Amino acid sequence: MSAARRHPAVRGRLLVDEPLAAHTSWKVGGPADRYFEPADREDLLAFIAGLPAREPVTWLGLGSNLLVRDGGVRGTVICLHGALDGLAAAGDHEIYAEAGVHCARLAKYSQNQKRAGLGFMAGIPGTVGGALAMNAGAWGGETWPQVIAVEVVYRDGRAEWLSPGDFQTGYRHVEAPSGVLGFLGARFRVGADEQGEHERVTREWLARRKATQPVGKPSAGSTFRNPPGDHAARLIESCGLKGRRIGGAEVSTLHANFIVTENGARAADVEQLIQTVRDVVRDKTGIDLQPEVRIIGVAA
Repeated sequence: MSAARRHPAVRGRLLVDEPLAAHTSWKVGGPADRYFEPADREDLLAFIAGLPAREPVTWLGLGSNLLVRDGGVRGTVICLHGALDGLAAAGDHEIYAEAGVHCARLAKYSQNQKRAGLGFMAGIPGTVGGALAMNAGAWGGETWPQVIAVEVVYRDGRAEWLSPGDFQTGYRHVEAPSGVLGFLGARFRVGADEQGEHERVTREWLARRKATQPVGKPSAGSTFRNPPGDHAARLIESCGLKGRRIGGAEVSTLHANFIVTENGARAADVEQLIQTVRDVVRDKTGIDLQPEVRIIGVAA
C-alpha cells in the first residue's frame, strides 16, 4: 500500500512506493520511489522546478510500451495521463494535443473535425507524450512527420516550444536536445477530410487490428521493431515460437510479435521471454530483433 505525501508546492497526487503494475499494460512491475500525477500543467511545472537536481525522472502515460522490472523504479515517476489532456483545432491545418492525451482520442478528435493525417494514431495504444518520445507509428504512419512544433520542459521547470529540426528522429527513435526533460504537447499538421475517406480507412484498420491482435489481453503492443524489409511477427512465427511460455508470460498465439501476461506473471518472466525470442530468432535466422518496448527499473 502506497502512502500519500503532499508537498506544499503541488496540488496533484503524490505517492510513495506506488506499485507500477497498476499503471502498465502488462500489469507487472515493482514500485516507484515516488509517483506523481499533476493536477494540471502549472502544477507539473512547479513540481519539476522543486525536484532535486539529480533526482531521476521517468515519464509515464498509459504504460503501454513499458516493462518495469520487479524491483521497481528509483527516483520519481511522473504520470501525465488524465492531467495534460487538452485538445484544440487551430484553423484548417493544425491540431494541438497535450502530452497526456490518448493517441486514439487524438485520432477520433481529428476525425470529428474532418481532418486527415492522424488516423494512424488510433492504432497506437499510448499517449501523445509517449508517441513523441519514441516516434510511435502504426499502419504506415509515424508521429514526427506530422509534427509542426513541440512544447518541452526543462529540469528547472521552464517550458519552451521547439521545431522538429531541433530533434534527431528515426524509426522508433528520438533524440532530444540537451537539457530537455520531457514533452508537454505538440502541434500536429492535418489536412481536409470532408468526404470521410480517412475515417473509412481508419475504421478498416481498427477492424483488422481487432481480428489479428490479442486486444483485451495484457500486452505492450508490438514487442519488437520490424527489421528492414521484414516483419518481426513473421520471423518469430517461422521459428516456431508462437505459444512459447515462461512463467506467466506467453508469445501470443494470435500475433507472434505480442507477448501477453496472465495473473501472477512477473516482469522477470516477460524479460526472460523477450531474451529467449531474440536468442532463438538470431540463432535460426541471423537477425537480432530489437525490442520496441522500454525496459526500466531494477530486478527484484
